[in-house]
Amino acid sequence: MTARQAGAVTAVKAVAVRRRLLDANWPYQLLTFAVFAAGWELYARERGGLLLPGFAQTVRATAGLLADAELWHALAVSNQALVLGFALALLVGVPAGIVLGRFRLIERYADVYLNILLVTPMAAIIPLLVMSVGVGLTSRILLVTVFSVVMVIVNCRTGVRQVDPSLIEMARSFGARERQIWTRILLPGALPAIMTGARLGIGRAVTGMVIVELLMVSDGLGGLILKYRGLLKAPELYGTVVIILAEALFLISLARWGENKVTRWARTQTAGGAR
Repeated sequence: MTARQAGAVTAVKAVAVRRRLLDANWPYQLLTFAVFAAGWELYARERGGLLLPGFAQTVRATAGLLADAELWHALAVSNQALVLGFALALLVGVPAGIVLGRFRLIERYADVYLNILLVTPMAAIIPLLVMSVGVGLTSRILLVTVFSVVMVIVNCRTGVRQVDPSLIEMARSFGARERQIWTRILLPGALPAIMTGARLGIGRAVTGMVIVELLMVSDGLGGLILKYRGLLKAPELYGTVVIILAEALFLISLARWGENKVTRWARTQTAGGAR
């Protein structure tokens, strides 16, 4: 290979690397985060006080919390309700959404209750749970479920309705039974929407986990927030919120990764059809 050819290959590689960097999301996210952190620090120094720590102070407090056993105990308590409540939301929401999307008659009876769940402020349900099941793990699990199950049901129903009806009619014309229609057409066609509902539901589940601990049970991460607020420990308060946000972003990213893995075939078919 001549020096000119080697230089051309190097230039092509440099262009490819530059293009990958421009197409990636993380450089823009890092830039946005840097601007946000700088703005936070400057504002805290100019206008902040006892209740508004700077960005650097919050980072130090977050690192200190991660070395504290109390935080990990609170995480274990909170995530117990999160895991069980979200699992219950999936067990109830996925079959319910699929059935509502498939059978319009059943949807006529259940649609009003689904709309109630969509428009009702979830914080208003907390006193009802307290009076019906008491204060404890059961009520926390139920509230997390109520928060997240709506997103799962709505997306599953939408996924089933998006399946091309002509595929179902064609399958019936070839003698397919109802079970075969479900396993070969409806469920595979609705899978992308089901995974999207799970991803959106996990974010709502984290929200429910924190709200129930703030308004009903002073335990877990919500209990830490109330504790640091009462003691006017603003850096630790902000650090706890940062940890909750980090957990939520991690879970959503994990759900998105699983969604991309499970529904890769759907994106491949879409790209093939676009050609």
